[in-house]
Amino acid sequence: MYARTHALMQRGIDFLGTEHAVLCGAMSWVSERNLVSAISNAGGFGVIACGAMTPDLLDTEITATKALTGKPFGVNLITMHPMLLDLIAVCAKHQVSHVVLAGGIPPKGSVEAIKAFGGKVLVFAPTLALATRLLRNGADALVIEGSEAGGHIGPVATSVLAQEFLPALAEEHVVFVAGGIGRGEMIAAYLEMGASGVQLGTRFACAAESIAHPDFKKAFFRANARDAVASVQVDPRLPVIPVRALKNKGTEEFTAKQVEVAKLLDAGKVDMGEAQLQIEQFWAGALRRAVIDGDVENGSIMAGQSVGMVTEEEPVAAIMAGLMTESEAKLAP
Repeated sequence: MYARTHALMQRGIDFLGTEHAVLCGAMSWVSERNLVSAISNAGGFGVIACGAMTPDLLDTEITATKALTGKPFGVNLITMHPMLLDLIAVCAKHQVSHVVLAGGIPPKGSVEAIKAFGGKVLVFAPTLALATRLLRNGADALVIEGSEAGGHIGPVATSVLAQEFLPALAEEHVVFVAGGIGRGEMIAAYLEMGASGVQLGTRFACAAESIAHPDFKKAFFRANARDAVASVQVDPRLPVIPVRALKNKGTEEFTAKQVEVAKLLDAGKVDMGEAQLQIEQFWAGALRRAVIDGDVENGSIMAGQSVGMVTEEEPVAAIMAGLMTESEAKLAP
């Protein structure tokens, strides 16, 4: 049915063990059992967003997801999580097939711990030099994510990253492209450039199966690309990864939070690791307020610039079919 698209994403399909090489980006509070299982059941690859979860919570979430799908799915772990190795042990217990390490360079021993139980490792890299190093040091696949994406972002656009990374890496490695992808025509374009598959988050955030609050979804439906803005770094000594979200009071609160944490850093009351962790915990709390409680004024409505293409609530299967149909039509001779 999607012969041309599948032919171009065959390496990604083989790597993920799915019908389509389409990952759903891990979105804290959104990428949980319901959405993850729906993505996998629709032929894509769902990824649980572990975020700030404890090992016990992750254990429960994986068990619940397995009850809803027999298809492959992965787990996204934040590299700065203080209990990273314990979380990897939970993935080992469940024989999770793929683990995505996000938020920084994987700490020593983490990639090895995942490989030890037979898991495949996906990593993010902002530069070609780092990507090459990570792949050489055991990572099985790479996700290149441009600044158009929602949530934590790098400074370079997806189109530029694709032109730089794909010619250098795609022949020998599995590379997924992410950031700002909202339609199948764009999927086709990156596949033609050599990508093994793609990752989308924003398009799936408001799916019928997403547990996000109705008001969170309405904020997406109302928004356009220019409403999804990147957070501002207040203090150069506090290396905060920018976050793209819909502009509201919550984005202003984050600026104030950075000032507060920078003062604690100045006073020697926290070290850099603790400072970064406090920032992460702020985002986790702000995101929960928006996604779960529906506080779209003060919460964090993380969204990519493709948010303008999200105009209604649709079942995951319909979104996936639409993307694949658009890609196939674009690749038609």
